Amino acid sequence: MITNRPWQLWCSAFIFLLFSSFNLLAQQTSEMPRYTVTGKVTDEGGIPLEYATISFQSTRNPEQLTGGITDPQGNFAIEVPRGTYNINIEFISFEPKNFANRQINSDLDMGTIVLGMAAGELDEVVVTAETTQVEVRLDKKIYNIGKDLTTAGGTVADALNNVPSVSVDIEGGISLRGNENVRILINGKPSAMAGFGNTDVLSQLPAEAIERVEVITSPSARYDAEGTAGILNIILKKEKTLGFNGSVSARVGHPDQVGLSANVNYRTNKFNLFNTTGFRYFDAPGMAYSDTRYFEYTDADGELVTPSFDRLIEDRQMDRLNRNFYTSLGMEYYLTDRSSITATGFYRYGEDEDLTTNNSLAFKDGMLETLRKENQIEDDNSYQIALNYINKFNDSGHQLTADLQYERDEETQNANINEVILSNTTSEPAPFYPLERTYTEESQNEILIQTDYVKPIGEDAQFEAGYRGNFEEEITDYQLLLENRQTGDLELSPLTNIFTYTENVNSLYSQYGNKFGEFSFLLGLRLENTQLKGKIESELTEEELQEEFGIPIDTDFDNNYLGLFPTVNLIYELGEQENVTLGYNRRINRPRGWFINPFPSRASRTNIFQGNPNLQPAYSDAFDLGYLKRWKKLTLTSSVYYQYETDSFERVEQISTVEDDEGNNNEVIRTIPINLATNQRVGAEAGLLYNPAKWLRLNGSVNFFQFDTEGEYNGVDYSAKNTSWYGRFSSKVTLPAKIDWQTNAFYRGASEGAQTERQGIFMIDMAMSKELFNDKASLTLNVRDLLNSRKRDAYTLTKSFERNSEFQWRQRSITLSFTYRFNQQRNERERRRGENGNEDMEGGEGEF
Repeated sequence: MITNRPWQLWCSAFIFLLFSSFNLLAQQTSEMPRYTVTGKVTDEGGIPLEYATISFQSTRNPEQLTGGITDPQGNFAIEVPRGTYNINIEFISFEPKNFANRQINSDLDMGTIVLGMAAGELDEVVVTAETTQVEVRLDKKIYNIGKDLTTAGGTVADALNNVPSVSVDIEGGISLRGNENVRILINGKPSAMAGFGNTDVLSQLPAEAIERVEVITSPSARYDAEGTAGILNIILKKEKTLGFNGSVSARVGHPDQVGLSANVNYRTNKFNLFNTTGFRYFDAPGMAYSDTRYFEYTDADGELVTPSFDRLIEDRQMDRLNRNFYTSLGMEYYLTDRSSITATGFYRYGEDEDLTTNNSLAFKDGMLETLRKENQIEDDNSYQIALNYINKFNDSGHQLTADLQYERDEETQNANINEVILSNTTSEPAPFYPLERTYTEESQNEILIQTDYVKPIGEDAQFEAGYRGNFEEEITDYQLLLENRQTGDLELSPLTNIFTYTENVNSLYSQYGNKFGEFSFLLGLRLENTQLKGKIESELTEEELQEEFGIPIDTDFDNNYLGLFPTVNLIYELGEQENVTLGYNRRINRPRGWFINPFPSRASRTNIFQGNPNLQPAYSDAFDLGYLKRWKKLTLTSSVYYQYETDSFERVEQISTVEDDEGNNNEVIRTIPINLATNQRVGAEAGLLYNPAKWLRLNGSVNFFQFDTEGEYNGVDYSAKNTSWYGRFSSKVTLPAKIDWQTNAFYRGASEGAQTERQGIFMIDMAMSKELFNDKASLTLNVRDLLNSRKRDAYTLTKSFERNSEFQWRQRSITLSFTYRFNQQRNERERRRGENGNEDMEGGEGEF
């Protein structure tokens, strides 16, 4: 087991080896009967203390010593010869406990031994808690989030961007090792807090709500097989100390933003009540620019197509006003000392008003200038209720958990689109652009049923089995009204439709793990049945839809997939501070609803995105070889990985000529997701955590990867091979007067696909923080994207057009935040130690 306390590990290991040597000598010189002494060591809040030392000193012969250390659950079981002993229990930074003249003439259970915090240790411990630390398990890396100044007043998405192996693109899309197909879980489960099919919600929840992030690049069989890149499991804070404690934060910033949030917790011996509530208002201006040059080309029928324009320049400005409220309330009730039931509820309301202005210049024998304005208002209501039951049969990890969760999300969008002609110097008459009005209602229901059983076998083996059922239905009711040129009335377009998408997944799994000396393994197998159903209700027939969208359309499909997903995870401990891991897993990538829905977006008349109802799931096989080494002040994590994916998703751009009501031809560039043949990805990554002094903390990581895609679509070869990389560096300096200064830098290298080349992106975040009121409060000023350089520059080339584009989702922002903490002095120490997964009731995932 790897922990985030290397200096404690070395001390504990030395004491343990010393005791073992004396114990061996005692065995050789005495044939006395031996008895087993058992017990558990915790702190005053009931948190187990791993690697606490238990020593037995004979009162008859003080030189005779034996002893041992506690396991991750704080338990110990030590054999000692019959006799009378002085028993000493110690853990660094805690007051030791002594039991003098204890006679041992039979097996002895000492029960739970509680250690109190040593006086004078709190200040040193709090400083340690400011550092993000990493733990390595058989199937994951756990990053215990430290005091990251650059995310103060920020969101969960901002915090994820500082986690090694993870990157968040300029649109908020999350990728793992450069792969966007990553599964997001909250407390071990899919959640409305992670968004329905997107990650927008993660840009609204406060970063302060995160306890830790589990980066699971080689998921074991206990996890859903969804996500070919792996899983990010975000564990939210739930305090474990008795009494009332929490924090309140307020923030203001530019572009306009204001927010208020609170995390509060009240715990007694019988229940634990916890709540996170917040409100946020912010303006998120962005921009997009594209310059497209069109060519003559031959279509699928072999006919030469001449474009209606030679060149099109589009300049879009986006103003997005967002107002959202969220609250999460939960209570854990302790039925017995070993069982509890937890009920949680989450609610979010969002109200957005977006104005997109698109100025277009079209050239051919003159210029046609138009101005397109889209005003969209969106309301979003999401809620989630969940029940979790856990029963721990004993302290060795034998437990049963059951979960029931229901989620509902409702979104309504109303948009008015108006395009006017500013000037026309071409030889053609000015075209007519009708006024457009769209109404969209989306609703999603999701039910989760899950049960997991964990059974330790002996001291080092463990068996797990479980069931998970996910039942999801998404309904999109879309109405499009177009202006009639003759009457000026708005009339219902044939593109009006109702799209119903259903995804049902039933899965069973079992896995077995064991440890032989320094070698541990975890073998698992998961069986999943996936049902994907889609139904399109439209006035258009399948033939008319195919003609309209350029792809075959099945308006009523029902696909079933049965798959086996094996997992293998191995770890070899070269020493207490060094190990090697090897993992293999098979994963699935199921298409989400917006990738399936063929009805296109309306943001631009000439550049649109539309789904593909013919998409099939993609499957991948992945291998991961990792190495971890700890020194006193330095931690190195590294890995090499390989992934082979079949039927991989790829977005391709194709041009089509659409004839409007006036008989004018218009070129429309469609972005469509397709199943390409194969995608191979190989890469290597390394990360360093270095704390050379109390006043300086450094953190850096780099990831190199290469992907090789092969396949064709509609007779076009989309094969591509590309090598890219990204790296991040963070430094935190503690200055006099309790002032901290932190700088984060991130660079994503250039990349090249089958059609598009993207330039590299460099970004710097900077923050300063001042502790106030005897460290109970902090004032933080941070600047995200200091150089305003987080922009995507790309060049696209096809047989029919070439395009230069620039896109910026969010401009540079400045935030001033104030946080006040109450009754949290001891909580910093608890978060420093981290927690074993078997103690984490909200996670619903056992550990081996």
